[in-house]
Amino acid sequence: MLMQTVESYLALRRSLGFRLRDVGIMLRGFAGFSSRKKKDYVCASIATAWAAQASSNYQRARRLGVVTRFARFVHLEDERNEIPQPGVFGSEARRRPVPYILSPDDIRRLVDAASQMGRRIPLRRRTYSTLFALMACTGLRVSEAIGLRIQDLTSDGLIIRATKFRKSRLVPLHQSARAALEAYLCRRRQVATDDDHFFISLRRRALLIEDVATAFRTAARAIGLLPGRKCGGPTPHSLRHTFAVRALESCPDGRDRVTKHMVALSTYLGHSHVAATYWYLEATPTLMRDIAQASEEFVTKTT
Repeated sequence: MLMQTVESYLALRRSLGFRLRDVGIMLRGFAGFSSRKKKDYVCASIATAWAAQASSNYQRARRLGVVTRFARFVHLEDERNEIPQPGVFGSEARRRPVPYILSPDDIRRLVDAASQMGRRIPLRRRTYSTLFALMACTGLRVSEAIGLRIQDLTSDGLIIRATKFRKSRLVPLHQSARAALEAYLCRRRQVATDDDHFFISLRRRALLIEDVATAFRTAARAIGLLPGRKCGGPTPHSLRHTFAVRALESCPDGRDRVTKHMVALSTYLGHSHVAATYWYLEATPTLMRDIAQASEEFVTKTT
């Protein structure tokens, strides 16, 4: 009974565009747990007991949050479904980690270090040096970069197909970026494989996220990019975060111009909502200096 309700709920939400992979796994797990307890409807105490089985408080809170949202929905049709008390395990929200913002020199040294990895394997060092440089100058997600196909490099730019939010977009390229991609592609075409991914591994298949993370850590360690006191070391995602922050630093003055700049950046990064773009923004010395200067000018004009 409850399992059928879960499936109907998931089908409805997915028809609206939500993937709900993890949510589906959790709700089915909860329904199975409830069935073993002989419960055909959402029971608050059972939901809490099921959530409490998770290994961390964050996972417990997340589990209970998923069931609570499901319960609110099904309670509207059948009041026998109880809505669990919120906040039993605290907040679902993770504490946002302090991002690692790379300097232009860091990026140059990182790409150079990647070009030195595996001296006896030319394809590997060309692949990762080109990949990291592309991510740094376009702000692509790791999944987007490794998902590129050869035909996605067009005369207008890179076609990013149906990514995180099932949205495709066109990313324009600077002439230098295009030249580097075309140079890599010339070498890439020499590898005999039926895989049409732009970047390939030594297995002659598409790169895995784990492959990229390992190569990035190797290059970062080689140039001494170690974790700081307030944040962990850089990750491949740091290239995207750095791109967003540097784009903000180049933002023109004026509220209207800032708004247009943020909307354009949000579209470029492939965010579903402009609010997601603000998540990437982190105070840097340049930003703080600009803010202080703008505040000083505002105070001067009003006094």
